[in-house]
Amino acid sequence: NMGLTLHDQGKMNEGLISFNKAISLNPNYAEAYCNMGLTLKSLGKLDDSISAFNKSILINPNNSEAYNNMAVVLKTQGNIDEAIKAFEKAILLNPNYVEAYRNLGVAYNDIGMLEKAIKVFNKAITLKPDNAENHMNLSFTLLCNGRLEEGLDEYEWRWKTKKFLPEQRNFNQPMWDGKKIIKNKRLLIWSEQGIGDIINWSYYLPFISLKTNYCILECNKKLVPLLQRSFPNIEVKIENRNFDNSRTDFDFHLPMGSLNKFFFHELLKNKIKPFLSPDPKRVKFWRKRLKSIGKRPYVGISWKSSNITAERQHNYAPISDWTPLLKLHNVTFVNLQYTDFEYDLNKIRNDIGANIHNFDDLDHFNNILDVASLCAALDFVVSIQSSVPLISAGVGTSTKLASWQHSSWNNILHNPIGPKIKKFEKKIMEPWSKVFHLIAEDILKNKEIGIIYE
Repeated sequence: NMGLTLHDQGKMNEGLISFNKAISLNPNYAEAYCNMGLTLKSLGKLDDSISAFNKSILINPNNSEAYNNMAVVLKTQGNIDEAIKAFEKAILLNPNYVEAYRNLGVAYNDIGMLEKAIKVFNKAITLKPDNAENHMNLSFTLLCNGRLEEGLDEYEWRWKTKKFLPEQRNFNQPMWDGKKIIKNKRLLIWSEQGIGDIINWSYYLPFISLKTNYCILECNKKLVPLLQRSFPNIEVKIENRNFDNSRTDFDFHLPMGSLNKFFFHELLKNKIKPFLSPDPKRVKFWRKRLKSIGKRPYVGISWKSSNITAERQHNYAPISDWTPLLKLHNVTFVNLQYTDFEYDLNKIRNDIGANIHNFDDLDHFNNILDVASLCAALDFVVSIQSSVPLISAGVGTSTKLASWQHSSWNNILHNPIGPKIKKFEKKIMEPWSKVFHLIAEDILKNKEIGIIYE
């Protein structure tokens, strides 16, 4: 118990000492081995973690929790088939094990077995109907399976999950239900989630503005300049949560992610045009700067998120796997990475022999309007899933997205919106280098610009 408490306090190594002490007093203490496995997982010692779970199972072969926890680690390591067997064993031992059903559904989703994943998530929901996390997982799988209306309905459960509950706004005014006529009412749209999500979902703002004579959008400060330029009919202002329950400047409100639920049909039926408006003076400035560093084509690249965890790792390619693209000659590569890029730029230069030009005077993280202007000046942008391809797609630049095929982000909620998007998808067991070979070949097809491939 002391070990668990230390684990919860983030004191992992001290927790291990307590577990070892418990085991020294009782060598057949299966639960202590299981808890030790969780702590070793948190420390990133995955092989040791699996060993601890196996010891727990050896002592108690009916320990469904140990099978489930071990399966989570196996999945993190990429051993999906073994993970699925362990999840199934956990469920066999405990047919009402809701968490194991949820984890099994995620594993099925990761290998593209979407119908099986949907069936498993529905089983978890049958066992525990009010579990919001199960509904959220079902939402993503339905969306990835093209069942958009059902998936977006399930997505509304996000506000009851542990992650989203603290982000809920406490207004006295009602949330708009998508049906009530609000032509002469004032509507507040409040931003949620990351910068990229807000940028992407802003595509729907012109459609909601047709429903009401007065629309306010509140968002992160650094997005205000770009969105003000892009949507002059909407009042765009900095988010302020200090007076939520006493505000009187609107009649209805709506979280930004719910725009998808009410307007996704507009995305499907309309010809998509650029919807973000960079500063034309800065676009002209960046075109001039680009000419000063090299010749066309100018290709912006972004290769990682600022938030990479073991669970998210499948969405990002190691920089070494970018080699097929970065070996293109007569291409001027430009850095669009917005955080922690200095080490990687040096590694690319030393290991691959490619030079990625970085504009030191550009604040990639905070000056979103200028990033959008630079993107508009580029010929291509190549990126993994982050805010970068959402910006470049929105301004109309030809965007090549390197995507994990079975990612929960690979759906209508998170895929870039724009007129020139091309996705290059990797299956779970395939190398990322294959994706970048295809992207390089695609750029080579641009016959107007001479490129030499080494």
